Amino acid sequence: MQERSSVTDLADRLRQELDRYSPGGKLPSSRALVDRFRVSPVTVSRALAQLAAEGLVVTRPGAGAFRARARTTAAVAGDTSWQEVALSADGAADLVPRSVDASGVLVSLAAPAPGVVEFNGGYLHPTLQPERAMSAALARAGRRPGAWGRPPTEGLPELREWFARNIGGAVTAAEVLITAGGQSALTTALRALAPPGAPVLVESPTYPGMLAIARSAGLRPVPVPVDPDGVKPALLADAFRATGARVFVCQPLFQNPTGAVLAPERRGEVLRIAREAGAFVVEDDFVRRLVHEDAGPLPRPLAADDPDGVVVHVSSLTKATSPSFRVSALAARGPVLERLRAIQIVDTFFVPRPLQEAALELVGSPAWPRHLRTISAELKTRRDTMTTALRLDLPQLALPHIPSGGYHLWLRLPDGTDETALTAAALRAGVAITPGRPYFSAEPPAGHLRLSFAAVAGVGEIAEGVRRLRTACDEVL
Repeated sequence: MQERSSVTDLADRLRQELDRYSPGGKLPSSRALVDRFRVSPVTVSRALAQLAAEGLVVTRPGAGAFRARARTTAAVAGDTSWQEVALSADGAADLVPRSVDASGVLVSLAAPAPGVVEFNGGYLHPTLQPERAMSAALARAGRRPGAWGRPPTEGLPELREWFARNIGGAVTAAEVLITAGGQSALTTALRALAPPGAPVLVESPTYPGMLAIARSAGLRPVPVPVDPDGVKPALLADAFRATGARVFVCQPLFQNPTGAVLAPERRGEVLRIAREAGAFVVEDDFVRRLVHEDAGPLPRPLAADDPDGVVVHVSSLTKATSPSFRVSALAARGPVLERLRAIQIVDTFFVPRPLQEAALELVGSPAWPRHLRTISAELKTRRDTMTTALRLDLPQLALPHIPSGGYHLWLRLPDGTDETALTAAALRAGVAITPGRPYFSAEPPAGHLRLSFAAVAGVGEIAEGVRRLRTACDEVL
């Protein structure tokens, strides 16, 4: 975060000084900028790259950076209004509108303004990411023979074997495909399992990114309520009978957003109900590696107890590492595996080999278990800090379940609360929060908030963020 801020500050100062140089004029050398602004060479390099991307400077290897010459002709403003007709002309034939609303996803991806406490983040704060271990793994991977060659389309055999071992049960490396992140794996799975216009059963509430995938594929999400023990089997069976759906997407472990864990007595029921309906269960096992220190033994993935190929399993390294470390696995048994493989090849060919090699280096290093232990302890501390602060400062926000894994809390707002107004008031107070509405595929039963404790710098920022949220609640509630 500090490096990024330094880059932005230096780029701003250089931008303000560009008028000192004539078009084509040379800027001071990188060494001179390092000495003058007392920043690192990396900061100078990134700031100049930012200005070059904006078209303000031109960098020439070995020669330096120069002020860019002004464009001689202004770009002609085109008329794109025809696209409104083209994009919607055949919409009458669509059973489900295929326009894409990515707002629910962007909430957790967009960086807040400087000084805003980030309670809406979906990834670990940079101080929690294993940056040094990832850098070392990437460096070692780059020296592997053939590291820049074309990998097998299914993924490196050793990495597939590692994921298979972690899933457990009878899952083998031959039943695993390496994909570019969990979002990509879910997209492939839904495209493979359901035709446009088909219903797909989803937990309610559920991950907005999955709802966006379904809707962009022309699928119709049908909600099935969850409680602290996960999806309700009786309602799941009712939903299968009522809709004829052939797919159910769930997160049995530390569900997003509720944090629920599917109860032992419900695990077999869910698989039995899906099997009798002739349906697949897409298991999004997205935060297994973000377990809290006090969680105790974790249940196995559903895929580990599924000999009949009901479960299509998704597992990722991204949440436990970095948003840019997009390596995940898609595991399935039976003929569906070939369909999944074909769709992935058509969409992406394969995951870049250097990234797969780096993943192998990382998970095989002593740094990996140390990192998992560190974040397990830190996430518990952060969860407890946020829970305590909320109970002391905002008792009117109900916290029905405290999870023992994941990176967020799910709170119910008092009846009648305007989520939009509270979100806006919170941002004015200096804290970014995630409203609950995007997590529901139909009308929500009440207003909710999701608060992340992983994307902030530490426990001090959590306490400050809750204090700012109280200011917003005093204004709106």
